[in-house]
Amino acid sequence: MTEDDRLCRGSDLLSRYAESTMWLARYLERIENLARVLDVTETFVRTGQGHDGWSAVVQINADEAQFHAMHDKATAASVVSFYLIEPRNQNSIANIVHMARENARTLRPLISTEMWSHINVFYNWVRLLGENDIRAPLLSALCARLKQECQTHYGITEGTFYRDQGWYFYRIGKYLERADQITRLVDIKYHTLLPEAAGIGSEVDVSQWSAVLRAAAAYHAYRRNMPRRLQAHSVAGFLLLNDAFPRSLSLTLRQVYWSLGQLRTDYGLRSSGPILERLDELRAALADQTIEQIIVRGLHEFLDWVQIELRAIQEGIGAAFWPPPSQTQAQIVDGGDSIMVQENGSQGMTQTLGGMSQTLN
Repeated sequence: MTEDDRLCRGSDLLSRYAESTMWLARYLERIENLARVLDVTETFVRTGQGHDGWSAVVQINADEAQFHAMHDKATAASVVSFYLIEPRNQNSIANIVHMARENARTLRPLISTEMWSHINVFYNWVRLLGENDIRAPLLSALCARLKQECQTHYGITEGTFYRDQGWYFYRIGKYLERADQITRLVDIKYHTLLPEAAGIGSEVDVSQWSAVLRAAAAYHAYRRNMPRRLQAHSVAGFLLLNDAFPRSLSLTLRQVYWSLGQLRTDYGLRSSGPILERLDELRAALADQTIEQIIVRGLHEFLDWVQIELRAIQEGIGAAFWPPPSQTQAQIVDGGDSIMVQENGSQGMTQTLGGMSQTLN
């Protein structure tokens, strides 16, 4: 390794760049996940196989209080509008893509022209969406476009983003968001679908679990590994414990662990030690149990614990790498829900994501 290489690898990344990089990845991953869930739910409900599918979308994102403050009932029109274009919903795609663009603006000195241009085009397209654009006949094509734009972003990022500390923070954000989303999907869908009167193993039950797999982009991977009939516990096990599926809880935690390890070993960021220890415990809890054992001991309780641990890991990353609290910046943790709130000064835009919030000046 040359002296120039050592100087390059040892260069510091501004904490605000590290934070914005991680949040940029989380926002784009959240948009793709929302688009997948909306698309699959629309198909599922339209074919008459899910009478309460739209309520489950609100539950997955833990938005019941805010949603029901605006709408009396979870219908296709109300839920789709709420998650696509509602300006009062911080978790709507319109607001999330806006925050993604603001983080990209902060990162303008670091990201490629291609990354910046694509996010701008994406943002401007979403900003112009109205009620006529999100009608039921157009929803599937709209969600396909949203997923495609996110995949395009990932491809541009993979091909152009410089491989320094920022790259690892991007990966951490991306895989933390995937881990959070897969636990929410399994938790809500398992307990929503299991008690259906049609009975486990019925034709309707198979269609329901196929929809869950499609919402996680897991259907073909699951069928490749488990070609026999779909079963609730095997679907849950695949989404949580499979070590090769890109969105499984097991693989996403491994990717977060690896990225934090690279920051520690290659760039000397030793403050990641306690976070790695917490991740070790979480990964061990997964590796030491079968899905049958998790279900018997309480799947909901286990996944609730995992989500609390994921928020604590996010909180630990912020405490380790972002600036310490001061008069212009503070981090507040709600002990009941482990909600992390970041405030930058007295003014700014605040975005809440999966129990965590970011404010940009």
